[in-house]
Amino acid sequence: MDRKIRQQKITLPDYKKIYSDLIELKHPEKKELCRRILSKDFLSKFDVIKINNLILGNNNKNTRLNQRYRSYDKETIIEILKFQKKKNLNNTQLANHYKLSRNTITKWKRILSDLVNK
Repeated sequence: MDRKIRQQKITLPDYKKIYSDLIELKHPEKKELCRRILSKDFLSKFDVIKINNLILGNNNKNTRLNQRYRSYDKETIIEILKFQKKKNLNNTQLANHYKLSRNTITKWKRILSDLVNK
């Protein structure tokens, strides 16, 4: 039984379809803002965060509640840390920008420091 479960392909939600429908139905005025991101073949988690902020804004009432359920894959974490380096931000500024804990960023940097410095 375990073997069958491991062999099943893990499917991710089709974020492109979800956000395209959301824009068409609820926020048609923001279609042009999101066109560049939605033109990609595949949306990374980083793209999903960006488009979510574009559509719903940063002042969403549920942001604080939803924040505790966020998870990031390795590529997204590396992208966030490279963004920090590119923009010359400290951990506090980066934490405020992405609404993360400073401790989370410190942990990511400790674990992935060799990948970010490339």
